[in-house]
Amino acid sequence: MALRLKTKFRNKGPKTLDDRASVVAMNIWRIAHETCRHMEKEGYPLGGDRQVTAVLTELVAFLVQMSDRIVYGQLSEEDRVRFINALGRNLARITATNLAEFVGPGAHASEFVSTVNARLADYSEFEFDGRDPGYAVLRYLGEKVARAMDATDSKWVLEQVVDVEAPEAIKAIRKLVGEVLGVQAT
Repeated sequence: MALRLKTKFRNKGPKTLDDRASVVAMNIWRIAHETCRHMEKEGYPLGGDRQVTAVLTELVAFLVQMSDRIVYGQLSEEDRVRFINALGRNLARITATNLAEFVGPGAHASEFVSTVNARLADYSEFEFDGRDPGYAVLRYLGEKVARAMDATDSKWVLEQVVDVEAPEAIKAIRKLVGEVLGVQAT
């Protein structure tokens, strides 16, 4: 799954942390979307619109958590909080816009924020080895994606997420956050 990220800034000169969060958010949405497309190509069909929405939300929440783990200790605590909050606001806006077009009107932003906040609280209980998620983190993501895909009769979703999709998404988010924020991502 080769994903081209849009990390270059159009204008030269320093950008604010909020600007950088916007770039990361746009690309997190792309990574999640590409992951869904890759899963479908690999024989894991996503059912209806609500199912796609649920899987995208799970992937985005995981990528936000990974972004936070990457910047932890590399940005001041104030900047880290500002970055993650700006990332969340941008992703809520992107999600609401895309889902309104995809599934129609609804409270997409509030549902998204509620789910992401719940997942971030859950992920905070898991062990990470520095910036690397432990197996339990990947399994949790796999279980959430598998549960979101329950309506399809896809077996082995959890394994596909743990063994293939999550490692590729992690590689992409590391590259993205490293380039955009100028932090060490490995």
